[in-house]
Amino acid sequence: MQTEPLILHPQSQPDAEALRRAIEYHLRYTIGKNVKAAKLTDWRMAVTRAIRDLVIAPWFETTERVRAERPKRVCYLSMEFLIGRLLEDAIDNLGLDEMVREVVEAFDVDYNALLTDEPDAALGNGGLGRLAACFLDSMSTVGLAAHGYGIRYNHGLFRQSFEDGWQTEEAEDWLRQVHPWEFERPETQYRIGFGGDVRKEDGHRQWRPEETVLAVGYDTPVPGWRGRWANTLRLWSAKAEREFDLEPFNRGDYMAAAAPSVLAETVSRVLYPDDTTEQGKELRLKQEYFFTAASLADILRRFLAHHDTDVTRLPEFIAIQLNDTHPAIAFPELIRLLVDVHELPFASAFETARNCLHYTNHTLLPEALERWSTDLMGRVLPRHMELIDQIDSHHAKLVKRPASVKIVDHGEVRMGDLAFIGARRVNGVSALHTELMKQTVFKDLHALHPERIINQTNGVTPRRWLYNCNPALRGLLEERIGKGWVTDLEQLQSLAPLADDGDFRQRFAAAKRENKLRLAGHLERTLGVTVDPEAIFDIQIKRIHEYKRQLLNILETAAQWNAIRRDPGADWAPRVKIFGGKAAPGYVMAKQIIKLINDIGATVNADPLMEERLQVVYPPNYNVSMAELLIPAADLSEQISTAGMEASGTGNMKLAMNGALTIGTLDGANIEIAEAVGRDDIFIFGLTAEEVAAAREAGYDPAAHIEAEPRLAEVLEQIAAGVFSPDDPQRYTGLVDNLRQNDWFMVAADFTAYWEAQRRVDAAWRDRDAWNRSAVLNTAHMGWFSSDRTIRGYARDIWQAEPAF
Repeated sequence: MQTEPLILHPQSQPDAEALRRAIEYHLRYTIGKNVKAAKLTDWRMAVTRAIRDLVIAPWFETTERVRAERPKRVCYLSMEFLIGRLLEDAIDNLGLDEMVREVVEAFDVDYNALLTDEPDAALGNGGLGRLAACFLDSMSTVGLAAHGYGIRYNHGLFRQSFEDGWQTEEAEDWLRQVHPWEFERPETQYRIGFGGDVRKEDGHRQWRPEETVLAVGYDTPVPGWRGRWANTLRLWSAKAEREFDLEPFNRGDYMAAAAPSVLAETVSRVLYPDDTTEQGKELRLKQEYFFTAASLADILRRFLAHHDTDVTRLPEFIAIQLNDTHPAIAFPELIRLLVDVHELPFASAFETARNCLHYTNHTLLPEALERWSTDLMGRVLPRHMELIDQIDSHHAKLVKRPASVKIVDHGEVRMGDLAFIGARRVNGVSALHTELMKQTVFKDLHALHPERIINQTNGVTPRRWLYNCNPALRGLLEERIGKGWVTDLEQLQSLAPLADDGDFRQRFAAAKRENKLRLAGHLERTLGVTVDPEAIFDIQIKRIHEYKRQLLNILETAAQWNAIRRDPGADWAPRVKIFGGKAAPGYVMAKQIIKLINDIGATVNADPLMEERLQVVYPPNYNVSMAELLIPAADLSEQISTAGMEASGTGNMKLAMNGALTIGTLDGANIEIAEAVGRDDIFIFGLTAEEVAAAREAGYDPAAHIEAEPRLAEVLEQIAAGVFSPDDPQRYTGLVDNLRQNDWFMVAADFTAYWEAQRRVDAAWRDRDAWNRSAVLNTAHMGWFSSDRTIRGYARDIWQAEPAF
């Protein structure tokens, strides 16, 4: 047995014997176990350490190259980084999957069990966080000098379970074990303040916080494809300056003794605390400032250490991307650092900060553009409230603006407007979304700054979302078109002629069936649910929100249940309807929709007439690992948001990339997907964004649509009468009344078109060979939706940074 760690390097491609010795070394000397005593988690930790060794060399090489060459750095600030499990991702990125499997199984360890033993990092909720993770992967793959900055949540987003069909939340415990991918940086910590007051000292405004916490950095290397480049994800954990107070402990008040640590660590404990209370709002604002302030302090420290003491040159070397409004406080915070610490005049600080910052907008919902009361902002961040007022006044002097344009309005700070005014570029995330931004939420600001808004359509990493999660399809693609598509996804286009090759269609379908069998096995093991792999796997996986219209999906499911009961002998295409997603803890309507899905599902699944015809499955706690099972197995991708309300979507891209056909509205990136795959290979239905806006303007009447659609009217009557909730017939009275009287999200208006589109799906499924042809073409035409393309667009059009590859 060796007594020194085996240092591996991905460029040298270690042999199996070297890898075996590295794993044994870490098992003994890092984990402290011998081969006979080691449990599955010990083996997983040892394998992880060995693979991590492979990442460290290129990580250090990247760092040294960046220091020497001084390229422009990109700093990506996001409240969420939904990175998922990292071990399999790293193994595949380094091209070692077969070797690692061979070595692990030689130890008589189940390789698949070892991979799934890794906790799923609960650092995000949905598309926003998964996009951030895709972007980190692509920035490393194309060779951009980049840092991701976020929060190291102790518990992250809640763990979802169902109790009698209702969502229940409990703390996620992904950090119950050592997280072997991260490196704590105790030498990298910053004091972050809250509250207090602002005084004038020596002619300068100075903030004296009343409360402070320490932001301590934890670094995770992010290797690109084949380890040619590796960037860093730095997550901040909140610690108390004084963790333990001996005086109350000595008098027996043990809770008070630990109070400083408990209060400080609350800041980084949970992702998206319930902000329906004042305390929740305050914690949310503190979280946003905490990670933004720590990140900016770190960015300035690096700049001063490696570039210049002239902070006005910051935009030459640093581009900061704000992922949504959560880090919008960066504008006043950076101005504060430049004015209060580096003593720049305000106007110079304003321009310096604005030329560094860029803002990605992810929503057209006005209520989703954060607003904080001036009382709360002034109490938690008094100096920033002063600077926000000053920014507002300064902007008013720079441009002749209408009264509607202001950051502070009616006692609220409008964070979307603050982010827009503080950014050099503001980008939407799909072509439609970007145009609607100009016409709606930022109409007046766009008129004042017509050059500022540009588009960067989202993309997803083909490494995680095709190569890693779909080995069956990966093998077929490598055999027919090689491996170049992994970093040049446009090469998938060469599959298009193969759609007319009957043998290839059958092999493509066989790969899909293998994925469906894998998912079916998982559902049986975890839920005790048996599903038919010959049925359409009809999948909607998103956070639960009214505009995403899981409600439309389940209402159509109930209508189909009624239709099958009336005519069970008809030629029904068998369906398994699979839902996945969480509702925010304070979102009452979303939680009621979850309960309705589970109630209707229970009724459908208990009906013997539905056997081999219709089934509803809702696995709890949807996360990245579950997505990696669901997405390759999907036949039909549900992308049915109210047109004009989904910024882009990325699930739509992942599902189509893996050969699922889309049923969807002309919303977000669905429009660009439809253009790419062609209208014959996608099921488009419903009102357009313009028609939705016109209907609302004209005084939309959902009752008229319900009256004209007997299937919908019947289902709503059943829901209102308690057919699906006999234990509580009045459970859904409010939900039904809202649909009949208000229906802001146009469920009734689109129901008939959705029903008809689903019947087109049934008809298409009956011709399986034609369906398989469409599935091949969906994969073939997804090349443009790679996050590598998106990141190159950001680098060129926004950051003005040069990729190394």
